Amino acid sequence: MALAIFDLDETLINGDCASLWSAYMAKLGWVDGESFLKRDSELMALYSQGLLAMEDYMSFSLSPLVGRSAEEVAHVIEPFVEDIIEPLIYSDACQCLARHRAAGDRLLVISASGVHLVAPIAERLGISEVLAIELEEQHGCYSGNTQGILTYREGKVKRLQAWLTEQGENLDGAYFYSDSRNDLPLLSQVDQPRVVNPDAALKAHAEQAGWPILHWR
Repeated sequence: MALAIFDLDETLINGDCASLWSAYMAKLGWVDGESFLKRDSELMALYSQGLLAMEDYMSFSLSPLVGRSAEEVAHVIEPFVEDIIEPLIYSDACQCLARHRAAGDRLLVISASGVHLVAPIAERLGISEVLAIELEEQHGCYSGNTQGILTYREGKVKRLQAWLTEQGENLDGAYFYSDSRNDLPLLSQVDQPRVVNPDAALKAHAEQAGWPILHWR
């Protein structure tokens, strides 16, 4: 038995759930579609270049949730996951998850997206354990702020280390699957790094390091 850790966006699914959620909020009328999606695109371009300050993206992307209860948002996210996300799940990802389950491995999703999105998507994949960006609530409603260490770049390593201590787990023989250069800090920590549909920088690093490169569809 070992840990099998998975990034979510562009790894298990063919897309970024945060950007897809932004487009969904525009359809709901929760945001000014044109200007909001333009800003989302600008920030995601920085992410792709490894230049994004995640605090900036979360402050922007959580602004439409301010004053909304977790229950209200979850009620809307349920059809979003079913209608938008489920068709984007890689069949190769499902086969990989099945192999790890058959081996008795413990599955964990660790993502730089908000837990309000990551948890229900992971649940749809049959994964109950997630580490994602936590959202602050005040008086039963989202405040628009995050809390704790953001699961982004080195923050993924810190959150995972805390989780390992809490769970009495370790990284012996652990796998981590990711598509992004932003996950190099965590990929470098595990015994079995797996690069999935990588961006150019991660592909070059993986080739130099001799890491397996997977092409999921």
